[in-house]
Amino acid sequence: MFTGIVERTLRIASVSDGTGFVRLNLAADWNDLKHGESIAVNGVCLTVSEIDRPLLGFDVIPETLSKTNLGVVKAGDLVNVERSLRAGDRIDGHFVQGHVDATAKLVEQHAGEKEWRLVVHPPIELMKFVVPKGSVTLDGVSLTVASVARDRFEVALIPTTLNLTTLGTRPIGWPLNFEADILSKTIVSWLERREEVGR
Repeated sequence: MFTGIVERTLRIASVSDGTGFVRLNLAADWNDLKHGESIAVNGVCLTVSEIDRPLLGFDVIPETLSKTNLGVVKAGDLVNVERSLRAGDRIDGHFVQGHVDATAKLVEQHAGEKEWRLVVHPPIELMKFVVPKGSVTLDGVSLTVASVARDRFEVALIPTTLNLTTLGTRPIGWPLNFEADILSKTIVSWLERREEVGR
């Protein structure tokens, strides 16, 4: 479980093919990590499978590669990183599972004097989980939905988010890892099942 409050950005040290998976290595100076711990990389919950300090190795399977942007990142790219939530920690963002629903295409950027806005186009079937002033996660960053249209939504970024994450550097067309809010998904899914049962 995560909060969507990115701790830092890290560079990918290397990407290599394994047997049926891709090995993703990050250079990090954490000295208290153990094998099997969970870390969100661009919002994707990954398990630490190898520690060879300063490198951390993660095995990324085809299912994850097909549904996230981890299949297009390469050595030298920056990624947003967050360690898992501990009991007693403050929850400054919202509950994030690290289970990416799909990628959402970045279609517009609007840079103003006071804020930076992104317009994002997820798969249409996921728009039912996006509500004005609700929460979403994009590339691991907890964000509030500023506005919603039929097939896209908009988020506003403050300078701190631009400084601490990669969101301000992504080009138009970038496939952002999109995770809808677990509360929205639970409520909508429950209502849909209830409606089906009542038919």
